[in-house]
Amino acid sequence: MPRRSLLFSPGDSPDLMRKAPRSGADVICFDLEDAVAPARKDEARAAVREVLADPAFDPDAEVCVRLTAESPAADLDGVLGSDAEPEGEPASEGAAVRLDAVMLPKVEDADRVGDVADLCAERGRDPAVFALVETAAGVLAAEAIAAADATDALAFGAEDLAADVGATRTDEGTEVLYAREHVVLAASAAGVDAIDTVYTDFSDEAGLREDAAFARRLGYDGKLAIHPAQVGPITEAFTPDPEDVEWAESVLDARDEAEREGRAVFQVDGEMIDAPLIAQAERILDRAPESGR
Repeated sequence: MPRRSLLFSPGDSPDLMRKAPRSGADVICFDLEDAVAPARKDEARAAVREVLADPAFDPDAEVCVRLTAESPAADLDGVLGSDAEPEGEPASEGAAVRLDAVMLPKVEDADRVGDVADLCAERGRDPAVFALVETAAGVLAAEAIAAADATDALAFGAEDLAADVGATRTDEGTEVLYAREHVVLAASAAGVDAIDTVYTDFSDEAGLREDAAFARRLGYDGKLAIHPAQVGPITEAFTPDPEDVEWAESVLDARDEAEREGRAVFQVDGEMIDAPLIAQAERILDRAPESGR
């Protein structure tokens, strides 16, 4: 499924976590990192576990937990509780903690991704791993991080990066543009999803729409959200227009017909189609949930 919008929800706020699926986000991420004060980590872990273990909580969205950089093992134990089983052993009867993905913050090398994947495997889980790149070291290592076997998506964090390097955030964002482009290139080269940074002013819908449209032009697959009101504009920005979907379907239908007839060259509406345009068509349909292909 596409990952156009990822909504963070504080891990110590059960009511907000239960409401998160109503936003329509493709991914909902219960946050144990920035959104939770250090003294409330244990309380947040228990709250996340309670929500994820509730049989009534079964959203269509992908369900993710952002672990802390300092203690991912403790986070997993707190969230999974007795649902965690040794590697290779089946989950115990009645276990129902849902965990589709985990996000690891401040990733600076590929080993960190492998380590968290190993921690999950030791507990009988194999979730998708989102690696959040938000430091200078992380940006410089983005290629290796994206290419790690366990990485499913690479996310960019501009706010922490600016703080790390001492940059001043501006509306234009030129101070983080190189890093923003570098992360999406690394993700594309590795064939994993690229998720853009948050837009911090959740009251500025026009600014959000402009920023999300720019991220899409850069090649990002989706964007992080910090408020439910941001989900709709973000999802819309990363959803192909009906005309683009129709064009993409025509291209792939023509490609299939050409392959059946043994032709390497074909055209659609007078346009010669080559490998880059086929890749573009496939990407459009990957982002279009309504596509039947």
